[in-house]
Amino acid sequence: MPDALETRRLDAAAVRRWLDLGLAGLGHRRAEIDALNVFPVPDGDTGTNLFLTLEAAVSAVAEGAPPDDDLPALVAAVSQGALLGARGNSGIIVSQLVRGFGEVLASAGPDDDPGITVAEAFRRAADSAYAAVAEPKEGTVLTVARAAADSTAGLGPGTSVAAVLTTAADAAAEALERTPDQLEALRRAGVVDAGGRGLVVLLDALVESVTGEHREQAPTALPVHHPSDGVETQEEGGAYEVMYLLDADDAAVPRLRGVLAGLGDSLVVVGGNGLWNVHVHTDDVGAAIEAGIEAGRPHRIRVTDLCKDTELRRSVQAPGGRVVVAVAHGAGTAALLEASGARVVRAHGNIAPSTGEVLEVLRSTTEAEVVLLPSESDIRPVAEAAADVVRRDGRRASVVPTRSIVQTLAAVAVHDSSATFEDDVVAMTRAAGATRYGGVSVAVKDAVTSAGVCRVGDVLGIAGGDVVEIGSSVEDVAVALLGRLLATGGELVTLVRGDEGGEALVDAVARRVRRGHAGTEVVVYDGGQPYWPLILGVE
Repeated sequence: MPDALETRRLDAAAVRRWLDLGLAGLGHRRAEIDALNVFPVPDGDTGTNLFLTLEAAVSAVAEGAPPDDDLPALVAAVSQGALLGARGNSGIIVSQLVRGFGEVLASAGPDDDPGITVAEAFRRAADSAYAAVAEPKEGTVLTVARAAADSTAGLGPGTSVAAVLTTAADAAAEALERTPDQLEALRRAGVVDAGGRGLVVLLDALVESVTGEHREQAPTALPVHHPSDGVETQEEGGAYEVMYLLDADDAAVPRLRGVLAGLGDSLVVVGGNGLWNVHVHTDDVGAAIEAGIEAGRPHRIRVTDLCKDTELRRSVQAPGGRVVVAVAHGAGTAALLEASGARVVRAHGNIAPSTGEVLEVLRSTTEAEVVLLPSESDIRPVAEAAADVVRRDGRRASVVPTRSIVQTLAAVAVHDSSATFEDDVVAMTRAAGATRYGGVSVAVKDAVTSAGVCRVGDVLGIAGGDVVEIGSSVEDVAVALLGRLLATGGELVTLVRGDEGGEALVDAVARRVRRGHAGTEVVVYDGGQPYWPLILGVE
C-alpha cells in the first residue's frame, strides 16, 4: 500500500478493511482459540464466540449500509452489532473494547493528531472493558488490552497511525505470552489466555488494515491436557451461564450489577443509552433473570449448562435421523438441492450468509445428525462456527469443506442416510474432493492477476481461486478453462448456468466440449447464480 496510507487517520475505509480481515483471522484461528479455552470455564468456545461477535458487527454494517466515508455512522453500526451479537464472556468484553475504541474515533475532529487519537482510543477501550467487569482478573483479555493501551501512552504528537497500531499489537502479543504467569488455571493447562489470543488476532488485523502488511503469529501451544481429561481448570463459580439483552434505564444498572454480583461470578454488563448486554455465571438462573426483570425488560435470554456444555431447551430434539444443509447462491441450485432432500441456506447476491442465518436453518430441523456443505471457501468458517453451536446443542455435526456449488452437488449425489454418519461424511468428502471446479466471471475493475493484467469488462476464467484465463468471450474462456480442468482426465462435466448465461451459450460450450473430448458426458443445470455466467465442474 502507499506510504501515505500509513500516516493518515484511521478512517472508515480502514475500519471496513479491519472488519473483513478480523473476521477472516478469527475464522482461521477459531479452532485454535477454542482449544485454548480453559478459563473461566473450560467449555472450548471462546474462538467461536469471538467469531460470532465480530460477525454480528459485520452483519450490522451490511444491513445498516452507512455511507462509505461516514466514520461515526460506521462506528455506531459496528458497536451496536457487536453489543447485540456478543456471545460468551470474552465476546461481551471484546464488544466493549470495540465500543470504547470506536467512541474516540467517531468523536475526533479534523485537526486532532491522528496518532494521538488512536492511542487515546486504546486507553478508552481498556478503561471501558475493565469497568464493565465486576471482578477483573489479570492474565485475561483485559490484561492484554491494558498492555496495548499502556504501550501507546508515551508516543508523542506526529507518531503515525501505523506506528501506534504496531506498537500496541506488539505489546499485546508480549502480554499474551505472560498470561500463564498471572493466572493459575492457564499455568496448569500450559496455555495462554484464549480471549487474549483472540484480541491479538484482531489487533494484527487492525495493523494490516492500515499498513497492508500481513502479521501471522505462530500457532499457539495447545493445552497439555484437554479439559475433558479430568484436569481441574475451572474456578469456583456458577453452574450456568446466563446471558440476555436488557432494555433498561442507565440508572437501574448499578443496582442490577450489585444483585447479580451476589448471585455468581464472571459478571459483565456492557452497553448504555437504554440497551445492555448482561452476562453472569450462576447457580440460580431464575434469580438472575428476575433481577433483569426488576431492572427493565430482558430479552434474547440464553442459558447454558456449563457442566454439560449444552444449551437448555424447552423442546427436545427428536432422536435419530440425518439432515444435509447446503448453501446455494442461485434459485436453480437451491431448488435442485431441496429436491434431493437437502435443506438450503440461501445466500443473497455476493453476500455470504451469516452464522445466524445458517443456525436458523439448522435449528428448524430436528435430526440428531447434521452435515453442512458451505459451497464456497469463504463460507467454511461460518459453517464451522454453526457446527460448533449445534454440537453444544447435543447433536452431531460435520462440515464437508465444499469450495464450489459443483462440489456440493457431487457430495449430495452420494449422500446415503442409511450409512453410518462417519461413512456418509467420508463418501461425501471424497466426492467433493474428486470434483475439480472453476468459473467464468467478468472483471469489474482493472487488476493484475496471475494470468496477466485484466481490464474492466474482460472475461475471467478462474480455477481453484486463481485467474488462469483472460479473454473477451464467455464461451471461449469457458472452453479454454474446461480444457485445463480436463487435462488430467474426467468423465463428467457439469455446467451450472448463471442468470447472465443464456441457453445458447451453454449449448455452444457443451457442443465444443463433447467435440473436443470424446466420451465426456455433459450435464447442464440452471443455477440462477449472479456474477458467474458459468460455474464448471469436472469429475
